[in-house]
Amino acid sequence: MKKNLNPARGMRDFLPSEQKTRDYVERKIIDVYTRHGFHLIETPVVENIENLLGSQGGENLKLIYQILKRGNKLNLDQPNLTTDDIVELGLRYDLTIPLSRFYCNNRHDLPSLFKSIQVGNVFRAERSQKGRYRSFKQCDIDIIGNASIDSEIELLTVSAKALLSLEVSRFEIKINDRRILRDVILYCGFEHNEVENICITLDKLDKIGLSGIEKELRGKNYPDLAISKILKAMTSINQKGLPSLYELGVAENIISEIQKLVDTVNELSNGDYQAHYDFTLVRGMGYYTGPIFEIVYKDLGYSIAGGGRYDKMIGDFIGEDIPAVGFSIGFERLVNQLIEEGFNLSNTASLVLIYDDADSFVEVFSKADALRSKGHSVSIMPRAKKLNKQLSQLKAMGYNKFCVMSDLDDTIKSID
Repeated sequence: MKKNLNPARGMRDFLPSEQKTRDYVERKIIDVYTRHGFHLIETPVVENIENLLGSQGGENLKLIYQILKRGNKLNLDQPNLTTDDIVELGLRYDLTIPLSRFYCNNRHDLPSLFKSIQVGNVFRAERSQKGRYRSFKQCDIDIIGNASIDSEIELLTVSAKALLSLEVSRFEIKINDRRILRDVILYCGFEHNEVENICITLDKLDKIGLSGIEKELRGKNYPDLAISKILKAMTSINQKGLPSLYELGVAENIISEIQKLVDTVNELSNGDYQAHYDFTLVRGMGYYTGPIFEIVYKDLGYSIAGGGRYDKMIGDFIGEDIPAVGFSIGFERLVNQLIEEGFNLSNTASLVLIYDDADSFVEVFSKADALRSKGHSVSIMPRAKKLNKQLSQLKAMGYNKFCVMSDLDDTIKSID
């Protein structure tokens, strides 16, 4: 039987040239983060299933890859079998839950205010389609232990610097607050248990417009008065911005906090990007408790980064609320867009030293080391029968220079 050589559905292989770009982008992001005092940590891709399922991850809870019990623990013959009987582990679907568990497990060895970096793959059983993968990388920074809005300001400003270091421009930061969403929705007459569903509908404004929002809400048989009020509120907020919230049941301290967040981020941007308040920004995770934010790049129709405050998640592990806020760069979307725009890695050029069978490999290796001592990145390869074809293949892999072992003058040539 012929074997399927493609990666599993929703997964990907990366050619050397692609991996080179991915590694470069990752290094640039991490470099910016570490220079601002954040520290790299690593957590396992596998977590206990109860931690994942109890995490208020919204729709992502339906997308968890669950792992069967092992060996004697796995008994498929027992009567009335349920998922709980055969599953005890799962693949992480984001990096926030693992970080919260990590902090609780190691907090006595960590500073009271902890700034972390995590870069790693997460897994979601998504419906496979272009731009949506079942395994994808995230780049997170988080600040644990500080309830001040200063943490949000720092996360957004540092993340923006990471994007600017990659020459990503023309992006904007959208900011909202889960408390504002809740207060306005309740003020308009909806019930507490309806807030999350209303948020999901409001999040579609860019796609279906205000008339689409009205149609969807009426289709769910919510009270007419509540629907009219929320539509009127959305129009008012769109026209007047944050000041309109004073008339919609939102506490003054929350409004002033978000105003400070927007104003300070803009002040620190030096005009390189713009932050603004957006009432329809929702974010899908149910664990957010305060400010939420996204970065939108050009007119792509989706965000390339997002995050928010989650002051209750750590408390779910240890029974003691500890303030926390995080921000994640959507690594795959960012890299894909950079590649589409012809992202250039010419400054990381590599050299190939080509040798013949008659050459002494000791001398070949010594010559390569001599070239490396001059600052070159050198790969040694035997000469193929068709040198021009070999050079074309090397160029496709990202090499742009070569030299031949038998050349007496050690001439370094460009691969045309």
